[in-house]
Amino acid sequence: MTLSALDSALLGPLFATDAMRAVFADEARVAAMLRAEAALARAQAEAGLVPASLSPAIEAIGAAALDPAALGRRTAVSGVPVIPFVKAVQGALPPELEPAFHKATTTQDIADTALVLQVRDAFDLVAADLKAILDGLSALARQHRETPCVGRTYGQHAAPVTFGFKAAIWALGIAEVAALLPALRDRVLTASLGGPVGTLAGLGEKAEAVGDGFAAALGLHPDLAPWHTRRARIAETGSWLALLMGALAKFATDVAHLATTEVGEVAEPYVPGRGGSSAMPHKRNPVSSTVILSAFGAAKGTSLTLLDGMAAAHERPAGAWHAEWHALPTLFGLASGALREARGLAQGLVPDPGRMRRNLDVTQGLLFADAAASRLAPVIGAKAAHALVEEAAGAVRDGQGPLREVLRARPEAAGADVEPAFDLTPAIRAGARTADRALAEVSRLAAFLHSA
Repeated sequence: MTLSALDSALLGPLFATDAMRAVFADEARVAAMLRAEAALARAQAEAGLVPASLSPAIEAIGAAALDPAALGRRTAVSGVPVIPFVKAVQGALPPELEPAFHKATTTQDIADTALVLQVRDAFDLVAADLKAILDGLSALARQHRETPCVGRTYGQHAAPVTFGFKAAIWALGIAEVAALLPALRDRVLTASLGGPVGTLAGLGEKAEAVGDGFAAALGLHPDLAPWHTRRARIAETGSWLALLMGALAKFATDVAHLATTEVGEVAEPYVPGRGGSSAMPHKRNPVSSTVILSAFGAAKGTSLTLLDGMAAAHERPAGAWHAEWHALPTLFGLASGALREARGLAQGLVPDPGRMRRNLDVTQGLLFADAAASRLAPVIGAKAAHALVEEAAGAVRDGQGPLREVLRARPEAAGADVEPAFDLTPAIRAGARTADRALAEVSRLAAFLHSA
């Protein structure tokens, strides 16, 4: 039986990438725990606490020698996978080194440090996708900075914008979340070393030196004040992933609507067999948008599990920490699938400028109502202009003709030149200018992705 869609051979490939699933696979977790133990032994050897041969002996065992399935059966008894892991490694070490292994540390130190090593790899995958998404959307925005299209508020036609403006706003929303990643990485990529209750009593005066050496050997930050129950960094990671999927979901929401038959302004990249229906051969459902939106839907509740983990009792909680084991890999898995699909959209979305132009005329000039009121205001006053255009809009909806013609027929508008209000040029220029400003900010916020 499969307990998670991300672990499913049937559903997993839809919702998560193989690369992210590999990062959080059992084999990767065991390998990360071995790396943590070897780094700890190296730091302790430098402090004269264990034999220098211990760390190389741990590295020589190799993760392949430790069967995750066998460890899992014992985990069901012990409650923590590190306990059977430690026993398995002890059994594989030379007898004279076994007493020095796992000295003065505790299960949570090894589990959390191993998790951080996995998270570092996961962050690298996320960053690579973010770079590709932002580059793709920025190119799309530049290409269509002057392509006019309908701007919509409350689901209704509002005023003209440009498609480049829309794409730039998608990019900026994602870039604003992406910009939080460097500081988050800095907080999260911290080794865990506190010992049984967080005081490192077993290391005595050597605690600081061992902690620094342990972190340095793994390329992590040291933190001698234990974070066993300071779980804000883990909760923040989950919240950030949910925010990221939310920014991607804004992009997907717009694409799904713009791709509807009635709108038809964009299409997802065509892939034979993708988005079809078992009953309707003509269908091209927006699969990428669907995956992104489903990931965001699942992420919100999952991230709350990590927030709940912050209410950790005393020096080690029962259950709160363990619940993180379900939630954090799931969030990274969901994010990986959403990022993969957003990357495909950003690089392959197919706009239809002709359909965009035709949709501008659907409401027979009502998109220019605000501009028309502005042209009338100096002549008849702002309040009267608004009332007149509102009345004229009702006439348009009643079938009395396009807004331009209805206003021409109104005697109150006789002294005003409303014709320039129906010129797309100002809206195109405004959309292009705003797109340029947004893209400049995207470039600034995402500069770290290009320098990494």
